[in-house]
Parts: sequence; structure tokens; C-alpha cells
Amino acid sequence: MTYTNASNLSVEHGVWLGSLDFYEKELDILENRLAEVAEKNTDAEAKAGIEHFQNQFIVQRNNIGELKHTVNEHAHLVFEDAKHHAGHVEQARVDDHKKIDDAVKTFEKVIKDLRHEFNTFLSKWM
Repeated sequence: MTYTNASNLSVEHGVWLGSLDFYEKELDILENRLAEVAEKNTDAEAKAGIEHFQNQFIVQRNNIGELKHTVNEHAHLVFEDAKHHAGHVEQARVDDHKKIDDAVKTFEKVIKDLRHEFNTFLSKWM
């Protein structure tokens, strides 16, 4: 069986969790901006956009929660594996790690695209 040093994986867990915390706070800011738009605009088109972004922010908060759970669960499995293999983890954990990394990167792209779409919306209605 192939093994990898667990410390490399553990560092990345912290980076991912820090990024997810950042995006959670960013959603707070975006929601506050959306509330400002909602207060100032009663137009049907504006209301439709407001509802769209409210829904998107809820979806992304759920995605953050799921990703945090996945990262924490994986970190626990890595810790347990490392405990039993002198600081190393099986290749299967590394493969799972790569999948999580891809999921986090995909999430970051979605958030970036959503932020861009939201800023375009703000420029129209603020």
C-alpha cells in the first residue's frame, strides 16, 4: 500500500476552512447590500433580482456548510489514519483529498461568478 505524509493534507484542511469562513462572511456583506437594494426598489424587475440573489445566497450558505462538514470529516479520517500509520495516510485518503480540493475550487469559481453577477445587478439598482 502507498502512504503519504499526513501533515501536507492537514495544512490544506486549515486553508480550506479559512477560505470557507471568508466566503461565509462575504455572503453576510452581500446580503446586507441586497437588503439596501430591497429597501430602495419596488420595481418588479428589481424584486425578481432580489429574490434570485436571496435564493443564491441561501444555496451557497448550504454549500459552505456541506463543504465544511466534508473537510472536517476528512480531517478526522486523516488524523485517525495518521495515528495508525506513523504520521502517514493511505493513498485512498489522498484521492479523497484531491476530490475535496476540486470541490472547493469549483465552489470558489461559483462564488466568484455570483459576486460578478451580483455586482452587475447592484450597478443597475443602487
